[in-house]
Amino acid sequence: MLMSTIHDVNPQTAAQTPPVPLTLEGYSVLHQMMRVRRAEWRKLQLSEQLAIVNEAETALDGWEKRTEGPSALFSMLGHKADLLFVHFRNSFAELNQAELALAGLRLSDYLEVTTSYVSIIELGLYESTAKVYKALQDRELEPHSPEWEAGIRENMERQREAMRPRLFPAIPPNRYVCFYPMDRRRGEDKNWYKVPFEERARQMGEHGMIGRRYAGEVKQIISGSIGLDDWEWGVTLWADDPVSFKKLIYEMRFDEVSAVYALFGTFYVGLRCPAAQLGKLLAGEVPQI
Repeated sequence: MLMSTIHDVNPQTAAQTPPVPLTLEGYSVLHQMMRVRRAEWRKLQLSEQLAIVNEAETALDGWEKRTEGPSALFSMLGHKADLLFVHFRNSFAELNQAELALAGLRLSDYLEVTTSYVSIIELGLYESTAKVYKALQDRELEPHSPEWEAGIRENMERQREAMRPRLFPAIPPNRYVCFYPMDRRRGEDKNWYKVPFEERARQMGEHGMIGRRYAGEVKQIISGSIGLDDWEWGVTLWADDPVSFKKLIYEMRFDEVSAVYALFGTFYVGLRCPAAQLGKLLAGEVPQI
């Protein structure tokens, strides 16, 4: 059990335990929300539209089929954007190359970016961190000493290999997507970053149990963005029924870590648009998968 592991830590050494949970990082991620400049698009001759669409579909098809770091397109609901491009890549340099490649398509002349989000897939390891810290403390190692850091690296390398499928996933094929950024409160009254490590671990453990109950309905990928974008995390959800998003997020609002410490940004919801259906989408047809 998580709490027994944490509570076994000697109070004197627990006071010296670093407050930051260990994390594993995977794909670099870019979400691009765009509006179609339809008035200008409609001015084009049909032959020009077809040529532009063919070029874009060919490029997007190649990005979708990448075995390492794919991209996907979604048709968005509501006024916030018409299109959402999601890019997974092995590095920020590759992510920038994907952005430049999209900008280099003739289609980009008829797109307007409404917003974007930069992050990196992250697995937070509260439970594992507690176990690792206790093991290192049992060896009477000083936190942040060379021996302590070596022990951390050794453990993280093992976990990184074990967690590789979650760190470097394919983009789920489900019909619907939901993306939103979020923070943890840092106010004078409630400040997540002042809560003791073991209490944060307890709350995150309870929070994770809710997500596990939706494992067959919703695929969730958490990406860290502290120091990379305006919010602290990006959450991307995929499902075949968009109502699953509402039910999952609503239920999570009632657990302590969300009810007390969570702040949410703008939500974006859309439908998957395979590369071959881009032309139909621009012609006003709902994409099918």
